[in-house]
Amino acid sequence: MARKTPLNAAHRKLGARMVDFAGWEMPVQYTSVIAEHEAVRNQAGMFDVSHMGEIVFKGPGALETANRLLTNDLARAADGQALYSGLLNERGGFLDDVVAYRFSADHIFVCVNAANREKDFDWMRRHAVGVAPADASDDWAQLAVQGPKAAAIAQRLTAFDLSKLGTYRFTAGGVAGKQCIVSRTGYTGEDGFELYCAPGDAEALWYALLEEGQRDGLKPAGLGARDSLRTEMKYALYGNDIDEEHTPLEAGLGWIVKLDKGDFLGAEALRKQRAEGVKKRLVGFELVEPGIPRPHYPILKDGQRVGEVTSGTMGPSVKKAIGIGYVPPELAAEGSSFQVEIRGRLVAARVVKTPFWKRG
Repeated sequence: MARKTPLNAAHRKLGARMVDFAGWEMPVQYTSVIAEHEAVRNQAGMFDVSHMGEIVFKGPGALETANRLLTNDLARAADGQALYSGLLNERGGFLDDVVAYRFSADHIFVCVNAANREKDFDWMRRHAVGVAPADASDDWAQLAVQGPKAAAIAQRLTAFDLSKLGTYRFTAGGVAGKQCIVSRTGYTGEDGFELYCAPGDAEALWYALLEEGQRDGLKPAGLGARDSLRTEMKYALYGNDIDEEHTPLEAGLGWIVKLDKGDFLGAEALRKQRAEGVKKRLVGFELVEPGIPRPHYPILKDGQRVGEVTSGTMGPSVKKAIGIGYVPPELAAEGSSFQVEIRGRLVAARVVKTPFWKRG
């Protein structure tokens, strides 16, 4: 039976269409994916992301323990800074992509993907040297308010000056009278905040934000819009674009890997791969003929299968059929051409610069 977030009743009250996602009953849309997508791009949208997991390292040595598990370098981060990072296996493949929050050297908070909560915690527990991690997933609900008007809406509900909170920075404070971790992060390519609160406060916070944002065009948004928004930014989705068989270097995420910071799980494999060169790269492409690319569709060059689509959609903001997929390095340069097989039909595609969508 699918798990339910603390906002399940609120979604049903708003008429959401519910689906099973990573073992959770989640809203895929309330009205339409395109309307919700456009609300986030032009005004603001709000997502329930309470299905995500939270793993905490607390006590002397927390920073060092977490740093040996993650690819990015928390030692270089300031207190109150969040880092996008990889959690890797010994082969350098992604166990997960995570956001690690540095409260202090003695308190590290890691947000993990819903499908990987138990797997990640077990991996961290088995490989942690120093501080034992704690699974705090059931202690938190999480809402994401995203869009050009997100800051104005949130600001009216908090005494904290949000203009002082930079991208990938966070603080603790009251929002609509509820104590939250307020993080200037998101998965849409828009400005906005992810708000972590106690599960019992989630519904009141959700409705307070909806009411306050009504005049600004804030809409509740589901998984459908979340997927089209992140695809337009070429943000990786775990299980589609990244997994245990693909490394950060192959996925174009070398910037989250700090090989000079000292040893971490997967570092040796990445050093070897960097020296030898990758055999495939994750690229963004657009179709130049009618069609829509979907995950697992074959990518061909000169009649030979050379890769496959990992994500694809008709981008509501870019008004083009766009996709993401792994191809050999020689096909990864901007302007390279290949074909995508769509239901037995070969459709021409070309590699383009990403993100696909940029404001203005």
